[in-house]
Amino acid sequence: MTTYPVPNPDVDVVLPCLDEAGALPWVLSRIPPGWRALVVDNGSTDGSAELARELGATVVREERRGFGAACHAGLTAATADIVCFCDCDGSLDPGLLRPFVAEVLAGEADLVLGRRRPRERGAWPPHARAGNVALARMLRRRTGLRLHDLGPMRAARREALLGLGLTDRRSGYPLQMVVRAADAGWRVTEHDVPYLPRTGVSKVTGTWRGTWQAVRDMSQVLAEPPVSTPGTAAARSTGVPAQAPPGAEAPGRAPVSASATAPPPAPARVSASAPASPRGGSVQ
Repeated sequence: MTTYPVPNPDVDVVLPCLDEAGALPWVLSRIPPGWRALVVDNGSTDGSAELARELGATVVREERRGFGAACHAGLTAATADIVCFCDCDGSLDPGLLRPFVAEVLAGEADLVLGRRRPRERGAWPPHARAGNVALARMLRRRTGLRLHDLGPMRAARREALLGLGLTDRRSGYPLQMVVRAADAGWRVTEHDVPYLPRTGVSKVTGTWRGTWQAVRDMSQVLAEPPVSTPGTAAARSTGVPAQAPPGAEAPGRAPVSASATAPPPAPARVSASAPASPRGGSVQ
């Protein structure tokens, strides 16, 4: 059982959703007790929103199509100190987010990612896996982070995530989060998680065209110059934004503006852990 540094942690789990009625019952049943599920309906026509509401989830509607649009709608709707992200298609068990949250709460990491480990043939199509490997290598050259996967399962503090100023609203959103976190000096860790065959067909990596579009979106993110963000990694770990006196600069940082850019900082730290166990916007 996971031991948290504080009792009853305040956690929201963002679940981007587009026609996932077949997977919702299992996914929502795996949300840890006391955590809030935010199902972000991105234009479903199979009754996903109604089903999620019946199962006790909070439903957030995001009319603008796009994985990033749905994720960010969930982030802005969240109110908890810790925000997690997880696919809503049954390929990942949100119950495995417990150690991710514990690590953030303990101040041992600022962003915790799940490294997908396929447990069955066909869980991860070859073209999708190849694209992921290529992007991981490009990320390493861009940031120095030696990550193996850029999967959707992750956890961090809500205020810190909002402070990254994420702008991508398509497939590049998860990558942009990691790139900007690295530029800000965040400590990034990676945990193995079982990856299971999803329910239904993937809207992103289910086809070569979808994979190509995702790689293109993410390549554009990697081409962006570093963006300065306020605060420090230590402040992000505690959830307290760093403050400077009016008119003064934060120690060791250049002034921040909407268009400011800075040279890449020292590479963020990344570590990995052993595999976890497999499974047995408007708010309404």
